[in-house]
Amino acid sequence: MTEQAQAGAQTDVVGGRVESRGRWRDFRRVFFGNRLALTGTAVMALFIFCALFAPIIAPYDPYEQDLTAKFAPPTSQHWLGQDELGRDILSRLIYGARVSLTAGLAAVAFATVVGTVIGVTAGYVGRWVDSVLMRLMDVILAFPTILLAIVIVTILGPSLTNAMLAVGIVNVPQLARVVRSAVITVRERDYVEAERALGAGNLQIVRTAILPNSLAPLIVQATLTLATAILDIAALSFLGLGARPPTPEWGAMLTDAFRSGFGVFVTGQHAIIFPGVAIALSVLSVNFIGDGLRDALDPRQRR
Repeated sequence: MTEQAQAGAQTDVVGGRVESRGRWRDFRRVFFGNRLALTGTAVMALFIFCALFAPIIAPYDPYEQDLTAKFAPPTSQHWLGQDELGRDILSRLIYGARVSLTAGLAAVAFATVVGTVIGVTAGYVGRWVDSVLMRLMDVILAFPTILLAIVIVTILGPSLTNAMLAVGIVNVPQLARVVRSAVITVRERDYVEAERALGAGNLQIVRTAILPNSLAPLIVQATLTLATAILDIAALSFLGLGARPPTPEWGAMLTDAFRSGFGVFVTGQHAIIFPGVAIALSVLSVNFIGDGLRDALDPRQRR
């Protein structure tokens, strides 16, 4: 190799490193400059901390009952009060973060994996395969997500696992369409044609060239889908199709409180307010993070 060629190769390597550092710097500038995204990250970090260390930070056993303190208001011993069975609401919310976030993440993980496979296959292969897969996704999108999830859970049987599966299934089409759109854009790029000219197989091209350059929109959509998944699982649990009593899940906590009778509106408002606030904060924080990622990964935001 001549000195000129060596100098050119070194320049390419250095240029690639500079470009990578520049992209990371632009990402940090845009994301950390978004106050709502930072607020959402802080709130979600708090929920994750509660989920990971629930046995340590929860002041009481979430299943411990005190029937003499039904709907007891907040006190210095029970900061958020007690529910219809005298259980500590704060402890149940802390343990509920573990259940609700895990269920939402599991549903989104399932939807992401299946949606990515369908989207890559449809976008890269094209032709009749694309038509068949996308028409199937259109059929699923034709139904309201929560109603379709209710139908699936009703068929499979009420349980938290089936609720996660149902929510994952109804969110597959959105992720599949995003991935397909990204793959169609990427598959005609010069570096993909270069790999194909060098004799790379389809799987290698997808693994090394297609997927890495399609991750940005997938990450944003998966993050926004997480907010929907948390809300849908809470709704299914509220309808009695998700977590079963006495599991401390936020939606199930609302159901248990409402089932106790009219007294919840007289003396037990806190039993429905605090779980509702937890659901709302988690959904809002994930949406803020998703919006921040969308802006930070947008090439138009770079200098």
